[in-house]
Amino acid sequence: MERLQKIIARAGIASRRHAEKIILDGRVRVNGQLICELGSKADPHHDHIKVDGKLIRPQQFEYHLLYKPRGVLSAVTDDKGRAVVTDLVQSRVRLYPVGRLDFDSEGLILLTNDGELARILTEAGKVEKRYEVKVRGEPSSGKIERLRKGLRVQGEKFAQCGIKLIKQGNNCWFEVILKQGRNRQIRRMFEQVGHPVMKLRRVSIGHLIVGRLRSGRSRVLTSSEVVRMKRIKA
Repeated sequence: MERLQKIIARAGIASRRHAEKIILDGRVRVNGQLICELGSKADPHHDHIKVDGKLIRPQQFEYHLLYKPRGVLSAVTDDKGRAVVTDLVQSRVRLYPVGRLDFDSEGLILLTNDGELARILTEAGKVEKRYEVKVRGEPSSGKIERLRKGLRVQGEKFAQCGIKLIKQGNNCWFEVILKQGRNRQIRRMFEQVGHPVMKLRRVSIGHLIVGRLRSGRSRVLTSSEVVRMKRIKA
């Protein structure tokens, strides 16, 4: 048995908050009985649940791990006609990217139609993401320590993060681990200390790693990977 608002949201009819309003407005019936109270539960596989007279059918969820190439948007559509991540994954259902990976960056991004899991994964601090970053020049140890502790960029405070040098040279490579994930955070961090990012790739999302996945290719998550990902909510 599950809460009605969760069943409605998972069916893609509305967000969970909007689903609560749908219930309160008297638009939901379970086995012919009008339901107007939040907290009411039903079995989506056995009960007949209708919203505005239309029967809800259990939705089949899909989970795809994509290696996003540079020059592809983390979006479903683009009014400028640019390539988007959903162009690269074949599916009969409407998929959505979980979180963002900016246009000039590459690496892992999860696509799914499971809105509840997507919400959990995008909550700050829930999932650790690991990046490999090439920056111009060689930042001093003092600058790296500033980044580790978190710094303020244009009035926005970034949280602490993990940073370690993985390849030294005229232009260094670093491993960066984030839990916060603000818009273009890594690029803005390094720009703030005078070492712009030249290349950026995301190599893991939680326990999901890039492995042998190549740019532009995707794979379906295994059932054990999905189960482990869903445990994050606990």
